Amino acid sequence: MNEKSNKKLVILFGFATICITIIVYSLILYWPQNNNHSNSRISIKPGTTLAEISNVLFQEKIITNQEIFKLAVKMLGKEKKIPIGTFQLIKAKSNYQIIRQLMDSAPEIIKIRILEGWDLKKIAGYLGQKMDFDSTDVMLLATDKKFLIKNKIEANSLEGYLYPDTYFFFKGETEKSILLELLKQNKEFWKQSFKNRAMELGYSAHEILTLASIIEGEAIYDSERPKISAVYHNRLNINMKLQADPTIQYIIEDAPRRIFNRDLKRKSPYNTYLHKGLPPGPINSPGRKSILAALYPEENDFLFFVAKGDGYHTFSTNERDHNKAKRKFQLIRKQLNKNKKRK
Repeated sequence: MNEKSNKKLVILFGFATICITIIVYSLILYWPQNNNHSNSRISIKPGTTLAEISNVLFQEKIITNQEIFKLAVKMLGKEKKIPIGTFQLIKAKSNYQIIRQLMDSAPEIIKIRILEGWDLKKIAGYLGQKMDFDSTDVMLLATDKKFLIKNKIEANSLEGYLYPDTYFFFKGETEKSILLELLKQNKEFWKQSFKNRAMELGYSAHEILTLASIIEGEAIYDSERPKISAVYHNRLNINMKLQADPTIQYIIEDAPRRIFNRDLKRKSPYNTYLHKGLPPGPINSPGRKSILAALYPEENDFLFFVAKGDGYHTFSTNERDHNKAKRKFQLIRKQLNKNKKRK
């Protein structure tokens, strides 16, 4: 056989190889998976492997051959590029259609708004409702010692560490990924200058968060936050009990409600009517303005404050004036109750 014939054979062999490769490639990509659903949903969670994704698709009866599907994904080089989230698959019958829809379609996004002053139970319940979680699982993770240690939280739970803000998450994300994002925002708040300021005041970041959560529970208007903060700082400086009502609301089961004298006697380390100093930890998730108020209190001599009935407070430097303000508020409350009964 001459050299010219050999070249022809090589070319023919190469062409045949290319043709066979294209045929095999096409067969695998367009392999019919017998998906009988015209419209189906698939959720991919963070850290999900290709094998796990194919198993979910198989369980949902979207594909009938897992190995062929995995091979198709690898052929396209997408084994590590399938995004997380919940996707709608519309009339996806072949491997290629399923993969392209997973890659190209936008996952469902859920808006999450964590409000200032929400405690851990409230946040867990809200996330459970919005993200289709079991709120008990959220609470278990938020109090898991290993999870806390790994994230350098020196407390018994994530109470106070889940930063209030508006977030956008993919539907299908895990409890862990969401709590980590809320924690991340809290950590990003704590610039070195704020840490230095806390040290200057003689408190840790945890103690400032604790104080901020009490301020959050007391203040309605932003203008009063630094003033309320000053009252608590002044009391702490003279070793006077904080006597903060929000700490009582935190330990009563049917909160929020009016606080009675019997509530002030409840045995709890969070009861600031019984114990001096700050409670063991935050009682809610304080917002930025409350944390800043805890770090930068107004300079004043106030030791007392009581509600006026309009969201604002009357501040006093002595108990006599404080009692006058209390009696005035009690008259306002009685009048409001009378008006309610008339209606």
